[in-house]
Amino acid sequence: QVQLVESGGGLVQAGGSLRLSCAASGGTFSSYVMGWFRQAPGKDREFVAAISSSGGSMYYADFVEDRFTISRNNANNTVWLQMNSLKPDDTAVYYCGADGRLLGPIAKRRMTSAWSSWGQGIQVTVSS
Repeated sequence: QVQLVESGGGLVQAGGSLRLSCAASGGTFSSYVMGWFRQAPGKDREFVAAISSSGGSMYYADFVEDRFTISRNNANNTVWLQMNSLKPDDTAVYYCGADGRLLGPIAKRRMTSAWSSWGQGIQVTVSS
């Protein structure tokens, strides 16, 4: 079972940027699809972005609108989420996810059921 630890969250003004990191341990990182979800107070956890095990395919939620970029480095077991042009609506706890199953097209990763491991989450707050 892989363990995931997020870092890089915090408070930022609208229009600013943050870079979230997720460090993985205890598994074969290069075999996992990695992703980011977020959960705002009173709302369900929602998909943000996913990246294939090789890093060759990325998939984003519609609300990202080219503001966020997911990337990974299989040599140091880390995945990142670069977030630019942040909006107050981006305020949420952000979770890193990992999954080693073969589920077909990466678009299927929009569902929380498509992920087997989660980090503890990290707060991102965007002030207006």
